Amino acid sequence: MVPKLLVHGGAGRYRKVSEERRQRVLCEIENALYSGISALRSGSAIEGVVEAVSYMEQCGAFNAGRGSVLNLRGEAELDAGVMFGLDLSVGAVAALNDYWNAVRLADFIRQNTDHIFLAGEGARLLAEKLGMEKFKPLPERVKKYRELMRKFKENEIYWRKNRQLVSRYGLGTVGAVAIDSDGNLAAASSTGGIWLKLPGRVGDTPVVGGGFYAENGAAAASATGRGELIARFMLSARIAAEVRRGLNASDAAKKVVRELTDMFGANTAGVIVIDRNGNYGYAYNTEVFIIGIYDGERMETKYILEQKNSST
Repeated sequence: MVPKLLVHGGAGRYRKVSEERRQRVLCEIENALYSGISALRSGSAIEGVVEAVSYMEQCGAFNAGRGSVLNLRGEAELDAGVMFGLDLSVGAVAALNDYWNAVRLADFIRQNTDHIFLAGEGARLLAEKLGMEKFKPLPERVKKYRELMRKFKENEIYWRKNRQLVSRYGLGTVGAVAIDSDGNLAAASSTGGIWLKLPGRVGDTPVVGGGFYAENGAAAASATGRGELIARFMLSARIAAEVRRGLNASDAAKKVVRELTDMFGANTAGVIVIDRNGNYGYAYNTEVFIIGIYDGERMETKYILEQKNSST
């Protein structure tokens, strides 16, 4: 099997983005591909996706890791999940604060514990024990938080209206899927969640079958978008099921995203997929979707910007 890797840097509604910002994001997507490819070539699919996502957490350009957005109390609470299709091993963390490298913590759980999911204080204590690097919010995130809190009070955007915040200020979950030379599949996702979320809120990103899924003989998928809706729909697991029934990665992704759109409307999700045969694809119903592709020979990065709702 030819090793392949796809990454994404989030999906959401259109926001005016400077050319400088767009180029930076594309550059970091390319760097994430380089990091993941290096690990994929020398190791396995799971190492490839963890390296790619870890880079996107580290660089601060996305809503994950060091670049995470802040909740209602001005704190970062990070979610991440990883899955290796060879043995269905899983590691996930939710509501992790004080530490930024959530995907590596999730992979440590997968490899070294009898658990699959740690949340809140338990996740924080493990990160502390491992000596992981502490989180410090980026100055631009603190500035945006203060601006939003002023609007929150002035416009009475209560916590029940989080969809207004999602629509207005976008999303930025990161993720990766890969297949290695032995045909093993893997997936990983990481996020800081949504602006001004209730403390303790967990979306789809660390939920197996929602924000990520990988199974040899089926597919690996990583999703981004409206977390609660993706989790309720079990988007990634549905795509894997369609591949088992005979669809390739691209067709399965398109079919399931259409079904998601029919149920919950547009501007709800984007997803990247690699199937058991090494076919890859992606689908989205958002106005922005940021992806990178390594097809075994060349790399390609895309900042997909549609002025109207679309799917591909």
